[in-house]
Amino acid sequence: MAVAPFPKPTAIRSDDPDDDNRIALTDPEALEDGRMSFLDHLDELRKRLIASVYALLIGCVIAFFFVSRIQAFIFVPLHQALGGQDFIYTRGFEPFMLMMKTGALAGLLLASPFIIWQLWLFIAPGLYANEKRFAIPFVVFSSVFFLLGAAFSHYVAFPWTWAFFKSWETEYVKFLPDIQEAFSTYVKMILAFGLIFQMPTLVFSLARMGLVTAGWLARNTKYAVLIIFIVAAVISPGTDVVSQAMMAGPMLALYGISILVAWIFAKKKTRELTA
Repeated sequence: MAVAPFPKPTAIRSDDPDDDNRIALTDPEALEDGRMSFLDHLDELRKRLIASVYALLIGCVIAFFFVSRIQAFIFVPLHQALGGQDFIYTRGFEPFMLMMKTGALAGLLLASPFIIWQLWLFIAPGLYANEKRFAIPFVVFSSVFFLLGAAFSHYVAFPWTWAFFKSWETEYVKFLPDIQEAFSTYVKMILAFGLIFQMPTLVFSLARMGLVTAGWLARNTKYAVLIIFIVAAVISPGTDVVSQAMMAGPMLALYGISILVAWIFAKKKTRELTA
């Protein structure tokens, strides 16, 4: 059975110099270049996944050469924040598994810009030529904000969360943090904040495509706040209020930044209509 191609939708040629869609998308040759069958999409996805896996493996190999320093970077500040409280492990194999997981996390962070680039290359064939010029800003912003989210988690959210856990100690209850549980929480928070900090990048892309405006975001702030607190409760590593607040606080700030980003980078005509 033949698989029908999925051509891009045609667009009317525009002579307006301010129109982002003025490219001659009705050119038959341009349309023919943009056609990809379902099997072509699967093959493209396979190539991007393979390239991402190779990048992750290379990042992990590099990280394993520095795994001891990386572990010290993660746990020494936390050890100090807990007042010199030692971590424990109850199974002899846990230190080795911790080393492997640490190398994998560091490898993922090293490979993240390349993986984001591969994501862009996968979705780019479905975009118009004027939309493809967002490739470099998309990759740069995504990488920078992901690393900013990871840094916020490492330096602020993670130590404060564990300091809150330790604050429940009493004269008859002693906090003895397990090293595996601590690292598992660390990974979850790093990835969660890395994704949370993508909000301005997402809004930037949608604003440049004319799908959202600063006015629309501002008018729906009350719904955004509700959604933010629901998401914070779901992705928070703990069920306590402090952990959820540590998630919701940055998301609220990022939503405000996203409104500013939408206003600055909105399409010219969209901004004029909403002004």
